[in-house]
Amino acid sequence: MRFSTAFIPTLKEVPADAQVASHVFMVRGGYIRKVAAGIYNFMPLGMRVISRIEAIVREELNRANAQEVLMPASIPAELWQETGRWQKYGPELLRFKDRKGSDFCFGPTHEEVVVDMVRRETKSYRELPLNLYQIQTKFRDEMRPRAGLMRGREFIMKDAYSFDVDTDAAEVSYKAMYEAYKRIFARCGLDFRPVEADTGAIGGSMSHEFQVLADTGEDKLVACDTCDYAANVEEAAVRASGVPAITGGGELTKVPTPGAKTIAQVCEALKVDAMQTIKSLVYTADGEPLLVLLRGDRSLNEIALKKLTGATELFLARDGQAKKATGAPVGSIGPVGLDLPIYADLELEGATGAVAGAGEEGMHYTGLDLARDCKVTKYVQLRIAEEGEGCARCDGHYKAYLGIEVGHVFSLGTVYSEPMGCTYLDEEGKSKPMVMGCYGIGITRIAASAIEQNHDKGGIIWPMSIAPYQVTVLPLQMNDDDVIAAANTLYDELKALGVDVLLDDRQERPGAKFKDADLIGIPLRIAIGKRSLGEGNLELKWRRDEDASALPVAGAAEAIAKLVADENATIAAS
Repeated sequence: MRFSTAFIPTLKEVPADAQVASHVFMVRGGYIRKVAAGIYNFMPLGMRVISRIEAIVREELNRANAQEVLMPASIPAELWQETGRWQKYGPELLRFKDRKGSDFCFGPTHEEVVVDMVRRETKSYRELPLNLYQIQTKFRDEMRPRAGLMRGREFIMKDAYSFDVDTDAAEVSYKAMYEAYKRIFARCGLDFRPVEADTGAIGGSMSHEFQVLADTGEDKLVACDTCDYAANVEEAAVRASGVPAITGGGELTKVPTPGAKTIAQVCEALKVDAMQTIKSLVYTADGEPLLVLLRGDRSLNEIALKKLTGATELFLARDGQAKKATGAPVGSIGPVGLDLPIYADLELEGATGAVAGAGEEGMHYTGLDLARDCKVTKYVQLRIAEEGEGCARCDGHYKAYLGIEVGHVFSLGTVYSEPMGCTYLDEEGKSKPMVMGCYGIGITRIAASAIEQNHDKGGIIWPMSIAPYQVTVLPLQMNDDDVIAAANTLYDELKALGVDVLLDDRQERPGAKFKDADLIGIPLRIAIGKRSLGEGNLELKWRRDEDASALPVAGAAEAIAKLVADENATIAAS
């Protein structure tokens, strides 16, 4: 492609609403343009990146014996009503009516649709296993879309669904997709980690997120420094130490703490460390109040609490609700004498000499012994895992990371197949529900994540495998016939060798061409100037490197094509 005829509208200024690198550089580099909040046009450069990512995904899924389909974006409500998700799914689900008044939604995911497809056509165990995937536009009505493609409302996603005869066979399908995902993200040039995760609104029994490690990530992760265990902090198990997290002695004593409502204020008033305190949180689970106890310096894992209670709706009680349930204002609530279910974090088992609310305005207890003074319903891990805590799988300890979720695999079981009657006949002619898995990849988020990991102050540094072009050729003096001829010759030779090349043939100053080349982020830059050409050389520079090197004009196209091939091979093998 020649830059002079390409649609690449680069910008010098940073967009006012852009806060992360991928958003800034995709807008400035002419990759995307905003249409509405969280909704973007993909310009030609953006489409080239998306197409390259899709090609990698298709190759690896086809290799894993998955078959591509395309399902409708508009889904009739009846299908979602069969599984109950029409009522349960939150405001992220975009609902609408057609001209006849029938209810539809714009699909954020397609479990119901694919189950309907399979139940109509697949009847026997001989037709299983089956794995179907699509690459399609999705819509989730995010309350606060942000960060460009990282958290948009409309996005391109690959979703796949496996169908098997039993859980053993389903585990084989799950592992095959897990391995396919590892190959996909490696080929896209990403530094990633598979981590254990919560199944969320999708449901199911087992789940792994594929997280790209980046400082701008929204997800908090921990990974063991010894074994390969990694998990979202809300899913990570912590090794039990066998020693109470709070130890001390003394009688249960009520002491005044006027004006002290937060842990920090209580610590200041009583001259104790937060590690010696117990925080009491009132939650409502399906409308019923309960009390949660954590060490004062810990954070509650609401997902763990929701799993423990089995509640459909779980909320932190408002001040008025909390006072009605406990008889005390927020800031003075404590576990002594309460007739409520009390769930304490596992590390509090055996806690003695603790500080906690006394159930009275401006008063706290010291010398609290949980076993002696309270009626704890259950001890269970309710805190979010933190850096430095012991790994639950080995003797190692956790390190903390931030991640961007680019893929998610779920083992669904019969969560969807059973209520929708997606069954098969086994060898004995008995009807059984198919056992499912589902597997998602954010195609557009991969593009954004790659930039978050690969950029500098000048712009994007694309991995070769997903770059819009592999090589850019920059003739620096557009008034010199020899420079123009050399650029055109190299451009034609590279195209003949199958290299994707962008020739910057614009009547622009060299500095402007260099800046745009850095901004757009094409991996390999070849500059052609009068001086170097007179010496029989071109100037070769990798986008990721500071320095350029001389490349002889003779055989330049073949040498460049080999560099491109070697770079792709290195990424694929990583």
